[in-house]
Amino acid sequence: MDEAKGKILWIDDEIEMLRPHIILLNQRGYDVDSATNGEDAIEMVRNHHYSLIFLDETMVGITGLETLPVLKSIDPTTPVVMVTKNEAESLMEDALGSKIDDYLTKPVNPTQILLAVKKFLESSRLEEEKFTQVYLSGFAELSRKMLDNLSWDDWVEIYTKLVDWSLELDRMPNSALKQTLQDQFRDANAEFSKFVENNYREWITKRYTDADPVMSPHLLDTHLQPLLNDGKSVVMFVVDCMRYDQWLMMQQIISPYYSFKTNFYCAILPTATQFARNSIFSGLFPADIKKHYPQWWSSDTNSEDHKLNAYEKELMEAWLERRRIKIKNKPGYIKIFDTEFGQKIERDMHQFKNNQLTAIVINAVDMIAHSRSDYAILKEIAPDESAYRSLTRSWFQHSSFYGMLKTLSQNKDLKVIVTTDHGAIRCMRGVKVLGDRDTSTNLRYKFGKNVKADNRHAIQLAKPEEFRLPSQGITVNNIIAKEDFYFVYPTDFHHYMNRYRDSFQHGGVSMEEMIVPYIELTPR
Repeated sequence: MDEAKGKILWIDDEIEMLRPHIILLNQRGYDVDSATNGEDAIEMVRNHHYSLIFLDETMVGITGLETLPVLKSIDPTTPVVMVTKNEAESLMEDALGSKIDDYLTKPVNPTQILLAVKKFLESSRLEEEKFTQVYLSGFAELSRKMLDNLSWDDWVEIYTKLVDWSLELDRMPNSALKQTLQDQFRDANAEFSKFVENNYREWITKRYTDADPVMSPHLLDTHLQPLLNDGKSVVMFVVDCMRYDQWLMMQQIISPYYSFKTNFYCAILPTATQFARNSIFSGLFPADIKKHYPQWWSSDTNSEDHKLNAYEKELMEAWLERRRIKIKNKPGYIKIFDTEFGQKIERDMHQFKNNQLTAIVINAVDMIAHSRSDYAILKEIAPDESAYRSLTRSWFQHSSFYGMLKTLSQNKDLKVIVTTDHGAIRCMRGVKVLGDRDTSTNLRYKFGKNVKADNRHAIQLAKPEEFRLPSQGITVNNIIAKEDFYFVYPTDFHHYMNRYRDSFQHGGVSMEEMIVPYIELTPR
C-alpha cells in the first residue's frame, strides 16, 4: 500500500455499510481508519494525523456537527468532508459556518468519494502534472515565436504569458520548472532588448499611430482624455514602480469590488521616475518638457525623486489647458510618501468623489523595491520574485491604497484608473562602466562625459536627444542597461557587483520595466 497517498479517517455509525468504499480506497493506495462515533474519532485524531476526514452528520451520541469543531480545534489543517442524508439548507449553512471543507449527500457513490479524495489529497500533484504539460507545450511555441519578426503587441502577449506562468508556479513551490522559466524570461529579455533598440527611435520620432505602442506621453491623451470629454469623474492612481505581476496580486484582493479592463503601454527610456512620470503628467517627452516648461524640469539626475518630480500637478494642469479639456472643478493632485499621510487621505477619500479629476501618486511600491537592497531583513523576507510578489500582496492588504479603492467602489458612477510610470527588474549581472566622477549614480542608466559600457549589455547614446531626452552638454552622453544588467565602476568592482547583485532596479530596457499596465476599474 502506498501510504504516501494519505491517511483517511471515516466516521460513521453505520460504517459496515460503507465497507465497499473503504476497500476501494485501500485498492487505490489510501490508508483508511474508521470510527463509529464522535468520541472515538476525537481520540483518534488526538493520537494520529489524518490527511482527510469523512464525517457523518447524524450519529449516536454526539452528532457530526458537534464533533466537527472539536476536530478542527485539534487539527485545523485537516480537511473534513461532511456526509449526510439531510439536504436542508440550514444544515449546510451550519456546517459551512463550522468550517466544513466539503459536503456530500447520501447515498454516496464511488465516483463522488474518489473525487473528494483526489480534490484534497492529490489536487496539487494533478495540477502540477497538468501545468507541466501545458507549460512545456507553450514553452516550445513561445521559443519559436521569439524567432519571428515580432510587433509590440506580440511582446505584450509574450510577457503576460510568462507572468501568468510565474504566478501558476508560485502555487507549486517545489516545481522543477522554476529555473526553466527563469531562463526563458532571460532569453525573452535578450530578444526584447534587441527589439527595443531596433524600434525605439522610430516610435518616438514618427507621428503616433494605432500600430505603435502607447508610450508615456501618449497615456493621458489615449485613455484619460476620452473619459474627461464624456464628463466622467475620474480618480487616477499612479503607483510608482509597479510591475504587472504586482498589480495582479492587488487585483486578486480588490476583485470583489471592481471589474477590470487592462491595457498595456510602453514606459519611455530611461525607465526612471524623473523621465517617465513627468512624461505621463505632461503628455510630452522629457526634451519637450524642458523646452516648453524649463522652470518645471531639473537637470540634476542625482537628486531625489521628489525634487525631480516636484511639478507634476503643474504639468497636468498644463496638459489639460493644451488639450482644451474643460472640467467641472480644479483638478486634484496628491502625492503619498508615508503611511500617516496615506491614512489621512484614506479617511478623507469621500471628499474627492465630487472632483472630475483627481490624480494620486503612491510611492510605497518603489520604496519596497529600493529598501530591499538596503535592508537584509527585507531580502530575507523577499528572496526571489515569488516572495517579492507575496510581499507586495501583504503590503497592499494593509495599505491605505486598498482602503481608498474600497471607499471609491461605493460610487458606481466613478471611473477609477490604476497605472504606473515604470516597472523594475531583478538585476543579476554586473557590467563594467567607465566614466568620470560627475557621472550620474543610477545603476541602470548613466549620464556623463564619455561614459561607456559594453555594447552587448547597454544602449549607447552619443546624444541623449536621440531618445528625446534633454541635452546636458556637448560632451555628455547616455548609456542604458539592457536585460538584467547593472552598471559597476572598475574601482572595487567585485565588492559593488556583489553588493547590488540580486537587487530590484529600474531605468533600463526589459519587459518588466517597459511593458506596464493601465487598468480601468469599474465599481461592481
